[in-house]
Amino acid sequence: MSAHCQLTGARPGFGNNISHSHRRTSRRFDPNIQRKRYWLPSEGRYVRLTLAARAIRTVDNIGIEAAVARIRARGGKV
Repeated sequence: MSAHCQLTGARPGFGNNISHSHRRTSRRFDPNIQRKRYWLPSEGRYVRLTLAARAIRTVDNIGIEAAVARIRARGGKV
């Protein structure tokens, strides 16, 4: 599963681990990605979305119809 959110577009950030001796090695900061299934009444079907935990709260606030409209406006496939 790719580590990006369909709604917010959140992707991994990159940085460094810094040891006690101050040596640096690469690391990733992954978003908290979850797969969640929603009922989409306008189409009479379920949709499975890959969302960050923050985006799940956004869907709860704005509703699934508005969230799917935002995803499609970004060019995403639902």
